[in-house]
Amino acid sequence: MKYKMLHTCLRVMDLEKSLAFYKEALGFVEVKRKDNKEYKFTLVYLTDESHSYELELTYNYDPEKPYEIGNGFSHTAVASPDLEASRQYHMDLGYEVTPLKGLPGEPPRFYFVTDPDGYKVEVIRAS
Repeated sequence: MKYKMLHTCLRVMDLEKSLAFYKEALGFVEVKRKDNKEYKFTLVYLTDESHSYELELTYNYDPEKPYEIGNGFSHTAVASPDLEASRQYHMDLGYEVTPLKGLPGEPPRFYFVTDPDGYKVEVIRAS
């Protein structure tokens, strides 16, 4: 059997703040939205220019407290052709950004930027 990756779901506290991050910081675009007023949630699907994979932001109306990310989830990842410029752009936008990092013995090739809910996005130098 063959499978194709479709999407990853992240639950968010403030939909507009999260949309601003993924659109502004990573250039994602909204491709569909499902509002379910009866069950009090909204799903927003975002993608990059390749449209081969989606990020689903799930907003449950009036969440009482922030979601716990847990110790099993680590991060999502994107690629950038200009890692240094990308990192500077994210710092200029005021997002939490790590120093450039590399695996032991290798030159720096990635960093992490944190979204409004505390999810980490790894930005890797495109090869």
